[in-house]
Amino acid sequence: MISKITGQLVSLQTDCAIISSEPFEYEVLIPEYTRRQLQSEIGKKISLHTIYSIDGNPQGKLTPRLIGFLTEAEREFFDLFCSVDGVGTRKALRAMIRPVKEIATAIEEKDEKFLSSLPGIGNAMSERIVAKLRRKVPKFALLVGSNIPEIGQQIDVVSETYEALIALGHSESDARHLIDAALKTKSKFKDSPEMIQAIYTINRNVQ
Repeated sequence: MISKITGQLVSLQTDCAIISSEPFEYEVLIPEYTRRQLQSEIGKKISLHTIYSIDGNPQGKLTPRLIGFLTEAEREFFDLFCSVDGVGTRKALRAMIRPVKEIATAIEEKDEKFLSSLPGIGNAMSERIVAKLRRKVPKFALLVGSNIPEIGQQIDVVSETYEALIALGHSESDARHLIDAALKTKSKFKDSPEMIQAIYTINRNVQ
């Protein structure tokens, strides 16, 4: 299974990126939000975290596909989104026209009006998404805006820190509050332990 691909971004099409990684060129399906992020990267070396998927009907033609994202967190959210009955990879790709943070926040806050406005997601589907995912998306609602690798790494650090705080006994809302406070300092954290240390330092100073 191919979980990550690195190479030169040759071109962007409506729903895919063409990446040259000698001696091959790969067609990687991407959501609209990711395509917009990559528009200024054509000709440059990029990395996409990928999911391997099979398109088609078991009784007909089956086509292998790679689906790519800028960060592991975005890939994880997409996989979760696809787990909702009736969504699937193609519908999820069409729907992801907004940052993962916004979609996850809408799910967490039960904003079915926002969700039903996404391509291919109607009222019934938005209700199903909220019912299935509401308790599974809080960490994704914490994601900061993403521009290629450096910020993408920060997104993964935030996701790991959220899970660590939950494991340490913090509630979901408390974990979000603590992480938001750390992000407001505009500091960059190389890993989850460094961010957790900063969080507790800030918390002690406030008290």
